[in-house]
Amino acid sequence: MRIAVLLTASLLVAGCSGSTGGQAKQTQLTPITPSRTGTSTSSPSPTTSSSSAPAPAAGVPIAEAIKWIEAGPPIDAAQYHIALRGSVTTDLGDDIAFTTPAGTNCMTDAKHGAPALACLVELTNPPARPADVYGQWKGGWVDFDGGSVQVGSAHGDPGRFAYGQGRELPYDTSLSFADYRCRTDANALVCVNYAKQSAVRLSADGVDAYACARQETPPPGIGIQYVC
Repeated sequence: MRIAVLLTASLLVAGCSGSTGGQAKQTQLTPITPSRTGTSTSSPSPTTSSSSAPAPAAGVPIAEAIKWIEAGPPIDAAQYHIALRGSVTTDLGDDIAFTTPAGTNCMTDAKHGAPALACLVELTNPPARPADVYGQWKGGWVDFDGGSVQVGSAHGDPGRFAYGQGRELPYDTSLSFADYRCRTDANALVCVNYAKQSAVRLSADGVDAYACARQETPPPGIGIQYVC
């Protein structure tokens, strides 16, 4: 009788061990969706490193803004040379287009003689339309060429944004192109121009320029201008 009980117990243990082993093998073979950023597909563990810190506030030294941007792992820029408008895809050549999770739409336009980075930002309080402006007023149109930041401008047509918008730039990654490098969090986009050692912060709350604090009278058709 004792031998029968022991034999039954052994078979139960063996059966449980086989079931556990089967589950482990099945977990290993379960397909995992590749990460958009090309980083590890496993769930990240909680961290307090600078790579997951929120975007720096307005007014901090530019070195702090650059440090935050560079803490974001670089993403392959090759996928950001196209613009999407509905079902139409446009090859931008060397130009770059991207959007942020907050909805900011950015694009370069060097092939048309406009190398500056331009972004359309949904500003809560955009600059008012100047009295002498003709054409369609875009209060959230921001031009940043490293030497100046212009907020709000008049446009007779959508310009470069007629192509639509670029792919979304994921959180905790940084995108490098020409003299620029950009990174976004849930609310703000921060971009540095290395050639001019200047940077800009774009969010619904407003446009803030690091190392470009001097405001001057803007040219006709421009709402606000800062000089770096």
